[in-house]
Amino acid sequence: MTAAPQTPGIRLDAPAPGWAISADVVVVGSGVAGLTTALGCAAAGLSTVVVTKARLDDGSTRWAQGGIAAALGEGDTPEQHLADTLVAGAGLCDEEAVRTLVTEGPGAVHRLIAAGAHFDTSADGVIELTREGGHHRRRIAHAGGDATGVEISRALVEAVRDAGLRTIENALVLDLLTDAVGRTAGVSLHVMGEGQHDGVGAVHAPAVVLATGGMGQVFAATTNPAVSTGDGVALALRAGAEVSDLEFVQFHPTVLFLGTESEGQQPLVSEAVRGEGAHLVDASGVRFLLGRHELAELAPRDIVAKAIMRRMREQDADHMYLDARHFGAAMWERRFPTILAACRAHGIDPVTEPVPVAPAAHYASGGVRTDLHGRTTVPGLWACGEVACTGVHGANRLASNSLLEGLVFAERIAADIAALAPLTAGEPKSPDGLSALPPIAPEARAAIQRIMSLGAGVLRSDDSLRQAAAALEEVHRATADDGEKIPEPGVESWETANLLCVARVLTAAALEREETRGCHWREDRPDRDDADWDRHLVVRMAPDRSLVVTRTDSTAFPPTVLREHQP
Repeated sequence: MTAAPQTPGIRLDAPAPGWAISADVVVVGSGVAGLTTALGCAAAGLSTVVVTKARLDDGSTRWAQGGIAAALGEGDTPEQHLADTLVAGAGLCDEEAVRTLVTEGPGAVHRLIAAGAHFDTSADGVIELTREGGHHRRRIAHAGGDATGVEISRALVEAVRDAGLRTIENALVLDLLTDAVGRTAGVSLHVMGEGQHDGVGAVHAPAVVLATGGMGQVFAATTNPAVSTGDGVALALRAGAEVSDLEFVQFHPTVLFLGTESEGQQPLVSEAVRGEGAHLVDASGVRFLLGRHELAELAPRDIVAKAIMRRMREQDADHMYLDARHFGAAMWERRFPTILAACRAHGIDPVTEPVPVAPAAHYASGGVRTDLHGRTTVPGLWACGEVACTGVHGANRLASNSLLEGLVFAERIAADIAALAPLTAGEPKSPDGLSALPPIAPEARAAIQRIMSLGAGVLRSDDSLRQAAAALEEVHRATADDGEKIPEPGVESWETANLLCVARVLTAAALEREETRGCHWREDRPDRDDADWDRHLVVRMAPDRSLVVTRTDSTAFPPTVLREHQP
């Protein structure tokens, strides 16, 4: 049997676990990806524990407004869905992964409905479908008008509770535990506030599934909730896993503009609003996307975001407008009640005035590299949802493919773990032999966010990225070199350390990719370069915490963990 890959030997500076429980599988995250995986594992007879950073229904899934994409409508086919996905991905999608997504997607959606999710239907009971950017057909199923994520989360949380799954809420996962030969043996975690346990503990399990969501909080303005601090990607890197495509951060084109000083989670104005006929206009009411793309406002998100940024530069403006006054009050109240309420809460009435919008960080197309079964490059570690990089999204995610990806690949992970059962692992190694990462001062979080928004946001260049990389290293050195001011380990310092980790990787990859492709826009390299860059960047962390960046040979990913590596 081949030996497991070497790990960097790095961990967060945290107390040793003071308590432990055991299971066959521990799933970290409670969005559509995590809960679907957990339900599948439990149904296969595996003892399963769900660990989540907040409450079960507080993940990113509940914030999804638009819906879930699948070839469900009359005349639509998986082949058409595949074609739209490949176009949006700008040449970097793994076609086999996309084909898996679109062919298994309709069945997965129907199984979600059977599990209790209720989508909006017409009077005769047919699922209502809308369009979003990059889709040539109406294939977005939605719930509650614009509350799809809330409904999916409700259904899955109820199913988890009905199944009696063990859950640990309000728990920040810290590090992957491994045994003497480098195989996964569980996770360490810190339970906060109202959790079932106090302080740092562990879940011992030979199978760990990361479903921790995104890393939008690495930027100053994002649609992501406060819990999206890149914990899963950072944990995976410390454990020796490879990550890929982190430079491809999707900035949602239409986020409610609350002012240039507004930071943190910003209200999203779903792409489905444009799908129903809203127009993007400047302050003079001119539709500036006409003639720039055949789909105008429904072009893929990277194109729309770039068009908005260009118009803002041309007019020295800090936002544009989304005009849907022609919907009328009844349609706004029926189809987009959540967005309507959010706008009105900020003093804007979409029924009578255009809505101010600007791009903000929204979705990480890259993440922990996996194969079609969700296996990472670390034996016994799987990843699913936004934390993973399956190859489906390429350089730019097609709208509403994210919920579908979480659903489809969660089912595949549960089936894979069940097929490998019984799973075994040795006793977790003592953390004493690992290098402890110095805690990062919580106040550095705002500095990291400003550095990233300024240097690695929608508009990037060699100069801006190099300045960002240097500033991030200075943040790290300032903490590492000042022993007297190193903060006590705790949730805020651990989260900040995770943000710094993913910020360094994102910046390094964006600096390496010297072209413009998808949602990676280099002002100094404005053209797409298929000859040199029609391939992926893969990043891993070395024992000295430096980053090793390599390039794949093609758009297809190399194998991850061989089956004999699995527990």
